Amino acid sequence: MKAFPVLFIWLLVCGASGAELRVDHVTVAGRDLTDLRAKFAAIGIPTEYGGKHTNGLTEMAQASFPDGSYLELIAAQDPKAGAGSHYWARFIDGNAGPCAWAIGSSDIAADAARLGGHVTDGGRKRADGVELRWKTSSIGAGIQGTYFPFMIQDITDRKLRAFPNGKPSINHLRGVAAVYIAVNDLAKAVTDYRKTFGLSEPERTTDKELGAALARFKGTPVVLAAADGPLLKTRLAQFGEGPFAFVFGVASSPANGELAVRWLPIQGMRIGVTGRIVRTAGPRRTN
Repeated sequence: MKAFPVLFIWLLVCGASGAELRVDHVTVAGRDLTDLRAKFAAIGIPTEYGGKHTNGLTEMAQASFPDGSYLELIAAQDPKAGAGSHYWARFIDGNAGPCAWAIGSSDIAADAARLGGHVTDGGRKRADGVELRWKTSSIGAGIQGTYFPFMIQDITDRKLRAFPNGKPSINHLRGVAAVYIAVNDLAKAVTDYRKTFGLSEPERTTDKELGAALARFKGTPVVLAAADGPLLKTRLAQFGEGPFAFVFGVASSPANGELAVRWLPIQGMRIGVTGRIVRTAGPRRTN
């Protein structure tokens, strides 16, 4: 009897479990890779060049983390020509910043059949000449990796893709902590995510700084966000539903205290770090 992968068994029963929503990588898009790399280096997230994709349209750089996830910066191979027919061309040519995210699959053909996806081959050649190959699939309709994450399964060793130098390139951040996804209808998006991934009811809050009503699924990186202000409304009008912010976890922080996100000063996008901040009482007055 064939042993089905864990993800597929869960999908047959109730969609997918929150445990399967583990980030493989997140993608930030821009027209010029040199510019993207400089912006991230300026906020303390240096990247290493990852090579050109086999599609002939895009190239990437990356920062890899101890938890196995990584940040991908993707741009047009020719900034003047743009990304052409690439499915993320609107994000790349429009300097969208956060645009997509991926989760891993151990049997992408089976998972794609269940979730209405279409498996395609992908790859790139690293700067050192190493050839990487993988398969990807969307989940449901829409642009790959936007409303829902896309799935990826490696043909070559995943470590070669995630860790070009054999180890994480970033140590002060532990990995991707949250993916903020802009949606038009929060109630519908919550229902879609619960049905697709077998999730419990999310925690609902409002973030005045982001201008958004949020639904956060505990135990997953997913934070759905509906516009409650002009900035997110503008983002939705320009780029549609999909990731608009990524948050990375600090490698070491106190075990107790208040969990807070600090948004970093990077032009044109929302990138944050999160950790627990212990608030201490001020000096005692002795008058």
